[in-house]
Amino acid sequence: MSNPGDPASEPAAGRRRTWADLGPRLVSATVLIALTATALYIGGYVFAAVVGAVFAGAYREWETMVSRAPLTPAGMGLIGLVAVSGLVYPMFGPLGTVAVIALASLVAIAMRGEGVLWRILGLVIYGAIIIAALAMRGDTLTGVWAGVYLGTVVWMTDSAAFFTGRQIGGEKLAPDISPSKTWSGALGGLALGTGAGLLVWVVATDSPWWIGLALSAAISVLGQLGDLAESAVKRHFRIKDSGDIIPGHGGLMDRLDSLTFGVLLVLLVGALHAGYGSVAEGLLYW
Repeated sequence: MSNPGDPASEPAAGRRRTWADLGPRLVSATVLIALTATALYIGGYVFAAVVGAVFAGAYREWETMVSRAPLTPAGMGLIGLVAVSGLVYPMFGPLGTVAVIALASLVAIAMRGEGVLWRILGLVIYGAIIIAALAMRGDTLTGVWAGVYLGTVVWMTDSAAFFTGRQIGGEKLAPDISPSKTWSGALGGLALGTGAGLLVWVVATDSPWWIGLALSAAISVLGQLGDLAESAVKRHFRIKDSGDIIPGHGGLMDRLDSLTFGVLLVLLVGALHAGYGSVAEGLLYW
């Protein structure tokens, strides 16, 4: 998740001591976690609809960013297709989602303009995340535990990186990409994210602890790389936040960036280990 603050306008020490946004951040996080956990537990079309809607909202921010202009009817159509790509998954599986994203890509090509390649990239990325998230959930209780495990690692990494970076500060992690991120935040996020993930792993499975440790560390690192990747894209388009829909957090892209590479790793590991139809089992049971 992207840390707020512009070093050009605010001293580093002052930024570390500023906690005015803590209240809205905590309230927003509580609501988001509750909604996500409820949809994850219910599964099926409910979870598919929520996943589609959330990433359609993220694509809305992407579309606005790459077009550098207000939304057009065609752009709103792309947003709708991203939402539909999640909703069709329970009935048609990944091929249904791929078909809808392919249709959206054709629409993006027909729109022309300088942002066409960026549009297609966004559609492919969000389509892949939707497939990975829904494949992970599947239709068994194991999918719930897999989602809890992934969410714990990602959110704890984000939270620890944010608080550690603000409190300790220090050397910048990638000043040319995201000036607000520090090595202390990255290491704090890695430590707490890995530890929290390992705790869930031990509670939820009887698999070897060292596998849980390795996967948790990998997901934590990938989460921070996803954060940096989104920051690099935003810097390319010269914007600070992708949106302001979530109080204290910014836009949906800002909130979901850390999930991108992690959920794709979950899909890869689970599918390679136990097959595409048993992603959660392949992730958790060794």
